Amino acid sequence: MKNILNYLGLPILMVGLLWSCEDLDVPITTQLTPDVFPQNSTQYIQTAGPVYAAFRGEFSFSYWFTQSLSTDESIMPARGGNWYDNQGYRMMHYHDWTPDNGNVSSLWDWSSKVIGTSNQAISILDKTMPVGAEKATMIAELKTMRAISYFIMLDNYGNVPLDTVYGDFSAHAKSDRKDVFNFVEKELKKALPNLNPAAGITTYGRPNKQTANALLAKLYLNAEIYTGTPRYNDCIAACDGVISSGLYAIEPRTTYLQMFYPNNGPQMKEFIFAVPYDPTAATVGFNGQMYHSRYDVPRSERAKFGLAFTPSAPRSTLPEFYAYFDDPNDIRNRQWLTGLQFMNDGVTPVRVSTTKKGYDQFYTGADGGAAYTYQVNLTPDIVLRQNVNLFDCGNDEIAWNMGYRNIKFYPDATSTSRNQNNDVPYLRYSDVLLMKAEAILRGGASTLGQSPLALVNMVRSNRSTSAAWSGVTLEELYKERSREFVHEAWHRNDMIRFGKFEGKWGFKTNADTYRRTFPIPTNALVLNPALTQNDGY
Repeated sequence: MKNILNYLGLPILMVGLLWSCEDLDVPITTQLTPDVFPQNSTQYIQTAGPVYAAFRGEFSFSYWFTQSLSTDESIMPARGGNWYDNQGYRMMHYHDWTPDNGNVSSLWDWSSKVIGTSNQAISILDKTMPVGAEKATMIAELKTMRAISYFIMLDNYGNVPLDTVYGDFSAHAKSDRKDVFNFVEKELKKALPNLNPAAGITTYGRPNKQTANALLAKLYLNAEIYTGTPRYNDCIAACDGVISSGLYAIEPRTTYLQMFYPNNGPQMKEFIFAVPYDPTAATVGFNGQMYHSRYDVPRSERAKFGLAFTPSAPRSTLPEFYAYFDDPNDIRNRQWLTGLQFMNDGVTPVRVSTTKKGYDQFYTGADGGAAYTYQVNLTPDIVLRQNVNLFDCGNDEIAWNMGYRNIKFYPDATSTSRNQNNDVPYLRYSDVLLMKAEAILRGGASTLGQSPLALVNMVRSNRSTSAAWSGVTLEELYKERSREFVHEAWHRNDMIRFGKFEGKWGFKTNADTYRRTFPIPTNALVLNPALTQNDGY
């Protein structure tokens, strides 16, 4: 979405001021101080902009990798040594990550950066903005962004430091997970009255009142995991806040896939809070890395999708997860690339010309260099046929075609780089309905005349032409969540809550329960000597 450019003014101004100070003999006539900047509504927005830019930075990158590759939803094996990357992706799959894992470290650094940037913006605006509704709303938005980041940290690391004072560089020890939970709850509830009640283009990309309600629902749904005390009725009440607002609706079957297209945005009926992406907004390194096509599209299908680059295509799903997509009438099946591949006309085969040895590196015939052309056929199984220890499928066409691919975030043919225009939702209305259904199934009280079955069928009736369900269990709800939110970075959270994170899938057999939280990264321990490592690591 192009409107993210509205938030980039301050970084540009900062760079301009710094670059202008090369001649030390020139008297200083301009300083970036509260007396000079920010002084008006436009400048206040520019001051808040770096928070949203920072959040966009790793949201679809390290955050996605940790939430998805640690589950049965996705696997990223090496192919001929490509994508081994110091075994970082292998560790995610096998559940044997260490404090030095790059994805674990990037997730911590990213969350911490958003929190620190929020603290800075809140401090500046609190000092410079005049008292009034505009100030109350903007600071409530920034505190909600900080709360989202602390929610991500408590979900992924458990006990983490609480630091809300800009300029305080002292070492902070970890706070108990319960205390972090209470902080996030308190911040969201305090922000609620001041957040914008509107939805749509006026609040798009920034948290509104229902963003806080939806995140509270997510917090309460997981309360038993985080604190040991269930809060299902509180979850239901927060969901009801979103439902009763009347601002959102389930996207119908005809437009479900379009929710994730490159031209998505505030017109999507389900988006409560989404992260805007724009490949042209390359300002001060905070453009974000929305690289789904790079990882998910087979390299043989560059022409099919009209991409300006050849995709790397290392990422696949596992047969265990794809088995949930078992309803032939479900529109969500169409986000997958499986089996024999055709161009977009549905008739012309996608063909690759190589050699017999290039197709199968283990081919032993004397004519291995002979030309060989085949139709691309994506197969469901991942086989580590080159090297099990190196998590390697091989470097031939057979290996590169292993695994079904998800293209929910549809490849962006308009982008001249690997980045995409697709905005990525963090909280959606269908999630609110399914959270409420789950909370009732787990013991909460039904409200608004909505039973778990009715809530689930509200979603399913907009996804499949099959008959409505006549009953629903927690196991069935888990599978429905898997179908609905695939590749939206919620599956790890769901697996832990449903007691499935210690299960076996693919090549993973590790059942260590302490891996429900990640280790504190080594670099964080070095920078903050007050930190201690999480149990088990």
